[in-house]
Amino acid sequence: MTTTPGTPGTPAAPATAPPVRRDRTHYLYIAVIAAVVLGIAVGFAVPELAKELKPLGTGFVALIKMMISPIIFCTIVLGVGSVRKAAKIGKVGGLALGYFMVMSFAALAIGLLVGNLLDPGTGMDLTDSDKEVGHAAAEKASTGLVDFVLGIIPATMVSAFTEGEVLQTLLLALLVGFALQAMGRPGEPVLRGIEHIQRLVFRVLAMIMWAAPVGAFGAIAAVIGETGVDALKALATIMLGFYVTCALFVAIVLGLLTRLVAGVNVFHLFRYLGREFLLILSTSSSESALPRLIAKMEHLGVSRPVVGITVPTGYSFNLDGTMIYLTMASLFIADAMGEPMGIGQQIGLLLFMMVASKGAAGVSGSGIAVLASGLQSHKPALVDGVGLIIGIDRFMSEARALTNFAGNAVATLLIGVWTKEVDRERVGRVLAGELPFDERTLLDDGHGAPADRADDGADGTEVPSARGGGRATVDA
Repeated sequence: MTTTPGTPGTPAAPATAPPVRRDRTHYLYIAVIAAVVLGIAVGFAVPELAKELKPLGTGFVALIKMMISPIIFCTIVLGVGSVRKAAKIGKVGGLALGYFMVMSFAALAIGLLVGNLLDPGTGMDLTDSDKEVGHAAAEKASTGLVDFVLGIIPATMVSAFTEGEVLQTLLLALLVGFALQAMGRPGEPVLRGIEHIQRLVFRVLAMIMWAAPVGAFGAIAAVIGETGVDALKALATIMLGFYVTCALFVAIVLGLLTRLVAGVNVFHLFRYLGREFLLILSTSSSESALPRLIAKMEHLGVSRPVVGITVPTGYSFNLDGTMIYLTMASLFIADAMGEPMGIGQQIGLLLFMMVASKGAAGVSGSGIAVLASGLQSHKPALVDGVGLIIGIDRFMSEARALTNFAGNAVATLLIGVWTKEVDRERVGRVLAGELPFDERTLLDDGHGAPADRADDGADGTEVPSARGGGRATVDA
């Protein structure tokens, strides 16, 4: 006979553990791989039909982009609003921007080296239609640096969300975060409310991800159908050379930095982010993986302030793959048009493009647009040759996106190490598979472990946080 637990002399009913729901999301990514293979087959077999499938991929990426602004806003507000010392945020931002500039120079240098060794543009023919494409692309990136800076300021607080501009959302989130930080204890209910909104937003994102196979199928089929085998054969040298250069940059430069600074094997980090790489490869868009990168880097053990500042800023300023692309594409066009540039001219052009690429962040098809705009402004005679590369730009955009994403993942980890905002023990456990990421919610109470402690106590000692994933606000 069983009675109420705790009654003297009577046994309590045995406790039963709550049922554990199986994680079936691995089936989703198997379906994505199958969709990519099917999309490639359809693209080659019936290219005209494949072109009509492009809206499937465009629609899926649009659904992901819809979630980017609220996720960035919630992450940054929770991170900044729960840090007592505002100077810490400035330190993270300054360090991140400095690192981004150094890595841009490194990417340009590697692109210059490989581009001059390959000499890929010899033997190409330029048609009148190619010339028109180049000038049309240049118009897309006509925004100057001043307009870019002013464009960071949203027209209203709401428009930062409706216009989908990452840097506008970043600015608004920083202002709200600092305001809540200054409010102290009265601002805590607002922080708790935003934390609940963040959970809701990530849940919606997890639901959207189930449409990934459809989006991947439509996107890859359209790319294959539009490009065709002939363009791939004709431009194989520049395309393969670009892929090899990106791989060398990731394996050597990013690999060495990750090992020396964080003591982490970069391929273990990339294995942890494998589903995000697959998503980017199938959609040709690094933005499709931005929300998941934020969630996964927090789960890895990097604090919310570092993730919230570094990832969105990196998506506009840490464009390693784009830097390599601009370098090799410029050399390709110069050689193809019979106007090869000397080293001095190459360096001047590419430094100009590095600045121009920051001003064109967020422009649709920004790689080809920045290339055309940079050539038009710095060496107008070469802008006609942009059309030579347009046929395989979509394939090169995948390598650009993968390299940019890898660079931002590594940057987030490194900035966390340099600012002592990362739990190295947790990093090791997560990468070893001991603390799996929750694919059902994309969020948990344990991620951002180092941020569970705040050095804001009255005596300067660390005080545990009551909430996982953010720093506690402690009143003196």
